[in-house]
Amino acid sequence: MIRIGIVDDHAIVRSGLRQFLADEVDFRVVAEASNGREALEIVRGGEVDVLLMDLSMPEQGGVDALAAIKARHPDLPVLILSGFPEAHYATTLLRQGAAGYLNKECEPEEIATAIRTVARGRRYITPAVAELLADGVGGSAGDKPPHEGLSERELQVFLRLAKGETVGRIAEQMFLSVKTVSTYRTRILQKLKLQSNSDLTYYALKNGLIQ
Repeated sequence: MIRIGIVDDHAIVRSGLRQFLADEVDFRVVAEASNGREALEIVRGGEVDVLLMDLSMPEQGGVDALAAIKARHPDLPVLILSGFPEAHYATTLLRQGAAGYLNKECEPEEIATAIRTVARGRRYITPAVAELLADGVGGSAGDKPPHEGLSERELQVFLRLAKGETVGRIAEQMFLSVKTVSTYRTRILQKLKLQSNSDLTYYALKNGLIQ
């Protein structure tokens, strides 16, 4: 039996996933959460074999939650189920430790296949993501959008800044000093060739990185 935790801020999505997964004889949904902070509580309980998690959530989103979960429980498979297209996040999150990345427009049967795959300790890579990974190996740097050149920590800070969080708030949430976050901000602006936080927000919206 594969014990599953569902993390999504929309109750109707959690309900739909729970009903679908209940029809699979080898699945059991044992926990639900509406944000990354609650997801961490589920993981601390040690009662799940696979975590199925959204990205865009209030309080603590999936990007930050994934980093925190993998730091504490590196062997727990976290399968990302997101409304964002694969091109926006998939390769970055796989580098960060996600066991797989699915778009919410996928067929329900693919979710079941992915859960079984990651529960066996393997990664689930869709053809679209495999193509992105191959492009990352063989493509030139000029083919990639600038944000793909950010490190994992820079990406986390960038997304928080783009959503309007202050440097002080980010420092508090990520357990960093204000000076460190300010350094990340400067580095991010340089890498993206931008001037201000409002530029970061516009860039993130234009590239579909935030809603």
